[in-house]
Amino acid sequence: MHSLARRALNLSAIPRDLHSVTFRDTASEHPERVDLAPEVPEAVWRSVEALYRTGVHPGIQLSLRYRGEQVLHRAIGHSRGNGPHDPRSMPRMPMTTETPVCFFSASKAVTALLMHMLAEQGLVNLMDPVSYYCPEFASSGKRTITVHQILSHRGGIPAIPRETPIDVLWDKDEIWRLLCNARPVEVDGAKVAYHAITGGFVLQRVLEKVTGDSIDAYLDKYLRGPMGMKWFTYGIGAEHLPDLASNYATGPTPRFPVSWIVNRALGGDIGTVERVTNDPRFQEAVIPAGNLCGTAEEMSRFFQMMLNGGTWNGQRICSELTIRRAIQQFGSLQVDRTMMLPMRFSAGMMLGGNPVGLWGPQSRYAFGHVGLINKFCWADPARDISVSLLNTGFPIVGHHLPALGKFVYTVCKQFPLLPEHRRRLVAA
Repeated sequence: MHSLARRALNLSAIPRDLHSVTFRDTASEHPERVDLAPEVPEAVWRSVEALYRTGVHPGIQLSLRYRGEQVLHRAIGHSRGNGPHDPRSMPRMPMTTETPVCFFSASKAVTALLMHMLAEQGLVNLMDPVSYYCPEFASSGKRTITVHQILSHRGGIPAIPRETPIDVLWDKDEIWRLLCNARPVEVDGAKVAYHAITGGFVLQRVLEKVTGDSIDAYLDKYLRGPMGMKWFTYGIGAEHLPDLASNYATGPTPRFPVSWIVNRALGGDIGTVERVTNDPRFQEAVIPAGNLCGTAEEMSRFFQMMLNGGTWNGQRICSELTIRRAIQQFGSLQVDRTMMLPMRFSAGMMLGGNPVGLWGPQSRYAFGHVGLINKFCWADPARDISVSLLNTGFPIVGHHLPALGKFVYTVCKQFPLLPEHRRRLVAA
């Protein structure tokens, strides 16, 4: 693509030879252990290459597990230095499978499971009002809003108040004061309205109140440590900031009405989101709904643990019943009042659907979470797969959408429904 067109569309430079920017962890790819033909993972990887060629993602990571074995573990592009507006003098850092990336809203899936684990431990009842644990939350008409409503995006506080200074995001006491004072748009839980940032702070407050410890310490004790994660932390330590992949607002600048939806969901335009998410204060903060950092392999490991019914490498992380409660659909398919899209939620997860859903065709049993529209992390018990596609661009609309859709479709095509699920679908 001509450099002028590339700049106009906010795209990265793509080399002709993709092998020169491809990183493959061959030691951890084992399709032969599950009798998977080599052409299956290669077909999926070609769809990732096609997405990379659109230029909207300077760097991409992919980890895909099938029947518990990792069959794809690769990265392509750069973690920094090849953004649309990066200066030519800036060094290009390769994206590898070990590069930590911010999961953005895919963090919500992890935070949600922590809350379900609290319930398993008898520390909370998710059907209790938030104000039962944090009485100050009851003000301005929020006395009856439950923890479960917050988890399922029915809590009535989908956004922080307008004109809130961005610095509030890393001041947990000030953001809590604002949320306590906020007047809900509704309290009966009847309508879905995606809580992009707010819900995570509420859940954090409840968790820290009942445990007497920080949410990152709880994550480390009950999930990150037992599962042997290197990264997988809310934010990242100052000493590791140079390792963290940069974020880029790529693709055409959103126009109305898309720009209105973006502002409504994220509290700012896409340029502001880029600046904030590359700010060290954001990167070092604890933002439970939006800044867990880690690798694609770590997120697919997390979803594989859920597929395993709460176990990892023979170690019990949580009960199978806890997993089932975390992925159980709550309410019917509804148009989300924040994103203006039809969505199915559990108490913490975005769910698939039949005949087609967020996680592809015939994905009724699939569950996961999207991060800033482009990061796709999910598990599908009907196909026995866990998938984590991470990337560093966040285009909203543009020419990349067919390639992103083709990736999800290709995964579903190459990993068809298991026979027992296919029979169940036919019977239904």
